[in-house]
Amino acid sequence: MAFEPPRRLVKALGEAAPGADDWLAKLPEAARRAVALRGSTVERVQVPGGRSSLVILVRLPDDTPAVLKLAPGRARPESERAALAHWGGLGAVRLLEPAGAEGVLLLERLHPDVSVRSLPEAKSMLEAAGTLRRLWVEPPADHVFETVAERTGRQAEAMRAGADAQSAPLVEAALAAREELLASAPPARLLHGVFRQSKVLAGERSPWLAVGPDPVVGECAFDLARLVRDRVEDLIASPSGAATTRRRVKRLAESLEVDQERLRGWTLFRAVESGVRARRVGRTQDGELLLEFAAWL
Repeated sequence: MAFEPPRRLVKALGEAAPGADDWLAKLPEAARRAVALRGSTVERVQVPGGRSSLVILVRLPDDTPAVLKLAPGRARPESERAALAHWGGLGAVRLLEPAGAEGVLLLERLHPDVSVRSLPEAKSMLEAAGTLRRLWVEPPADHVFETVAERTGRQAEAMRAGADAQSAPLVEAALAAREELLASAPPARLLHGVFRQSKVLAGERSPWLAVGPDPVVGECAFDLARLVRDRVEDLIASPSGAATTRRRVKRLAESLEVDQERLRGWTLFRAVESGVRARRVGRTQDGELLLEFAAWL
């Protein structure tokens, strides 16, 4: 079977990862090796799939349905492996191999085409928030996960470099919010890192389970911030989008016992960071939507 990377993956890596062509060129052979090593039978490549990995639906020799996930080093697959092992299937997809070739994960099969996003908005937010709560655990004592301070430090540098006259006031507000938040951070937890509704899939042993973490250690409000802007296109298109956003911040903060102002601050930082980054790689419309959203905060 040909393991051609989905177009979405090729485009995303081209935007975000100079030099990704070498990994993509080696990907078909790496996928064939990963499948053969486990004696798996391939059902299909998941399309459109993710923006940072190739996902192959397979069956193991005992007919167990599973997923093979191949990701480049810049996507930090070994960090994902460590986080999934620490969660042990509680709230997240189960890791089926504790160790394996670098960049290759063997995972429990969920329902890849059914995410919590398929539910009505109020229900989807409730289920997503409940899933996220289960992931917020003490990190391992000897962990090597990136911290929120480290990750946002790199992002802050890129934001400063990518700011223009239009985005500069929002960038400055976001950077100021980050400094204030880091100066008084509450106890750190292991966080999903890139949590949103599309990262929560239907499962058999649990109704909803998280997938695709880019784990980081820090305060819970940072993790919840990305969920605030889910379905941002609908929010922008709505005449009550700004009021809806502020209500969403309040409700999510209350439901997960997170400080509302800290959630607002991290939502601002993450929206501005994503908006500036989107404009930098040529996704101008996405960038404008995110910066408009950020201005409501």
